[in-house]
Amino acid sequence: MEILNSRLILRPQDWDRSLRFYRDVLGLAIAREFPGGTVFFLGQGFLEISGRGGPGPSPDQVLWLQVREVRAEFERLRDHGVTVLAEPERQPWGLDEAWVADPDGMRIVLVEIPADHPIRTDVRPPQA
Repeated sequence: MEILNSRLILRPQDWDRSLRFYRDVLGLAIAREFPGGTVFFLGQGFLEISGRGGPGPSPDQVLWLQVREVRAEFERLRDHGVTVLAEPERQPWGLDEAWVADPDGMRIVLVEIPADHPIRTDVRPPQA
């Protein structure tokens, strides 16, 4: 299978409220709009909010967002009244994570990858 594009689609309970959250609070840039939906740039992917959803997301669903400075983004979101689930903290796997929720309860993890983490460090032995 050759994947040409991908996106996560959310069906919010209140589309206008979610639009304001993802556009104005998180600050995601809009990739395109269509009647009843908006697609946001999400790093190397996309996030679409469209339609109308039911009682909320499954606790098994998480939106993972890598940011440059997790503490700064977390404080900015807290100042906007975003629901806080967990303060920024270094996890056993070496990533700095903070957890918040969107207006429908979709859990969002903000992740900062420290400069010395293997994801950002070339751990191969030096070439001779």
